Amino acid sequence: MRLLKAFLVGLTGLFIVITLFSLLIPSRVRVSRAVLINNTSQQEVFQQIGRFNNWPAWHPVFTVDSATMKLQPAGTDGLPSGCIITQRGKEIIINLLAADTSSVKFSMQAEGENEIDNDIVISSQPGSSVVQVEWRAITKLRWYPWQKFYGIFIDQLTGPGYEVALNGLKDHLE
Repeated sequence: MRLLKAFLVGLTGLFIVITLFSLLIPSRVRVSRAVLINNTSQQEVFQQIGRFNNWPAWHPVFTVDSATMKLQPAGTDGLPSGCIITQRGKEIIINLLAADTSSVKFSMQAEGENEIDNDIVISSQPGSSVVQVEWRAITKLRWYPWQKFYGIFIDQLTGPGYEVALNGLKDHLE
């Protein structure tokens, strides 16, 4: 019984130390990837990114898996206010927050996962026909220790997906 009590006290102490340490880890994690697209304009890139119905042409979710998309009702500017992507029986809800020719901001929430704020920034390079497209994603983490420690690896887990999507956009436009 003494051994069991010592084990439980040690385990509780370890949990408290890990929890306190995890509180020092930021609750928002930013992942950023960029690509340069040749021989295109900022407006052409915006047409592909700002309109969700164009995503199946370049986004890898639609080429690799049997994903389907349902557009939400259009806003005042005529653009859909978001979409719902169904992939492997799981829904990913994308809500458009703002869009202009230089950026598209949207939030993404998959079932049972953290909300991710996305910002795709489009900037043309002066004096050339090269456009830089940067995908910035900010993941909001809860205070749970396992969530915070998961945040340490988010860049390695999600970054390659953003890279593949941007390269798909580049291949589609070039």
